[in-house]
Amino acid sequence: MLKSGGHPITVVEIDDDKVECLWMGTDGDLFRETLPLVALESTELDPEDDEEEDDEDEHDAEEEDDEDEDDDGDRKKKRKAA
Repeated sequence: MLKSGGHPITVVEIDDDKVECLWMGTDGDLFRETLPLVALESTELDPEDDEEEDDEDEHDAEEEDDEDEDDDGDRKKKRKAA
């Protein structure tokens, strides 16, 4: 990660005091830059943070499925009434 903060960075290659890095921007853009080693610090991501995001995504998907099922049920009711 940059010492000044920001998004997590993936180190692709280290060459003396230069580091080739990849990271995703806020809008999902992929960036690839060579940065000086002194500008970076080693960090570890907390796997629980990723799990929480996955749980939220799964919860959202379940809600969408429930809404789809409700729509199907309403359509069937309308067909029977017609």
